[in-house]
Amino acid sequence: MIRAEIIAIGDELLIGQVVNTNAVFITKDLGEIGIKTVQMTTIGDGAEEIEAAVAEALGRAEVVLITGGLGPTKDDITKTTLCKFFHTTLRRDAEVLANVERLFAKKGYPMTETNRRQADVPVDCTVLPNPIGTAPGMWFEREGKVVVSMPGVPFETERMMKEEVLPKLQKFFSTDVILHKTVLTQGVGESFLSDRIEQWELALPPHIRLAYLPQAGMVRLRLSASGKDKEVLRAEVDAQVKQLEALIGDCIFGYDEDTLESVVGQALRKRGMSVATAESCTGGCIAHKITSVSGSSDYYKGSVVAYANETKVNVLGVPAETIEKYGAVSEQTAIAMARGVRKLLATDFAVATTGTAGSPLKGEAVAVGTVFIAVAGDGVEVVRKFTYGDDRLRTIQRASYQALKMLLDSINI
Repeated sequence: MIRAEIIAIGDELLIGQVVNTNAVFITKDLGEIGIKTVQMTTIGDGAEEIEAAVAEALGRAEVVLITGGLGPTKDDITKTTLCKFFHTTLRRDAEVLANVERLFAKKGYPMTETNRRQADVPVDCTVLPNPIGTAPGMWFEREGKVVVSMPGVPFETERMMKEEVLPKLQKFFSTDVILHKTVLTQGVGESFLSDRIEQWELALPPHIRLAYLPQAGMVRLRLSASGKDKEVLRAEVDAQVKQLEALIGDCIFGYDEDTLESVVGQALRKRGMSVATAESCTGGCIAHKITSVSGSSDYYKGSVVAYANETKVNVLGVPAETIEKYGAVSEQTAIAMARGVRKLLATDFAVATTGTAGSPLKGEAVAVGTVFIAVAGDGVEVVRKFTYGDDRLRTIQRASYQALKMLLDSINI
């Protein structure tokens, strides 16, 4: 396995002013060509720190990818530091200079000597073109290992990785193919999922590995396969996913880049149906998730955040005697809220939540973290009780995802 290390340069990263988003897509890109990222390091704009980080990385990995510090200002010293590290000097590259001049002319900016210095590159490197920025990438080889320096601007780095770095790395190292498939589940905890798929997991071939990636309200199951033939790997992984579907199909809602809210939207749009939400304890979180999907206006009509009992009664039409008899946090109130918002906004489906997200409710004899979720539709009425614990934000997230999954199941009946 070829190992890689990522070094991110910039004081702005260390003080939390800028988030290092480059590392996310770099590690993903490397994984897809069979290169494993073994370490990520963030350092400031100092020559000693840069030299030390590169030297240490070369002791651990065959590939060192550096981002940042390639701007035209005096605090950008990556280029000169790498010259010192590789015992070389700078030269002015005519093609890079022409690219810088083209970019400045396009924007109508005057060129200065500071800008022209962007075309200065180490003599002993291979220049990596940057058609959308002024800082070129630099590729160094040393004793069978590779050091690549790229600009820190994310969209420039991402394009350079795709068009220049990845093809060169594949050619240089003749790497294996790594293929990932992620199965998205909701409603069952990590340990319970593990128990249900234990025999399947134990029977996986050595070149296919499974990882559990839990988060509030859902668990992602990622299959990673490595080998020489991408199509053979894809067929093997697809066959394993089919087996997994037979075991936990009731928990699976999507794959790879799907989200629960996008899958719900696809199901509604496919059937030409609409939905509304009535939220108490989730406070509009379900509405936010649904409307985060582009085009959700095709199927989403709106929401009532009925936090107070009088809102439940006066806006949603929940009978006051229902709340008095059963409580605001109850099966009866939840389904009345769903019926009420469905009637109010004239939709095919409605989802409602009521519960105690983080503190006891006055006059309610229910445990903190208790949530009732209801779905109402033509010929469909479902209400379920959940107990999530006393972490307020976690309860809101888990209840929101559970509500979306219940809605999806109701749509697919």
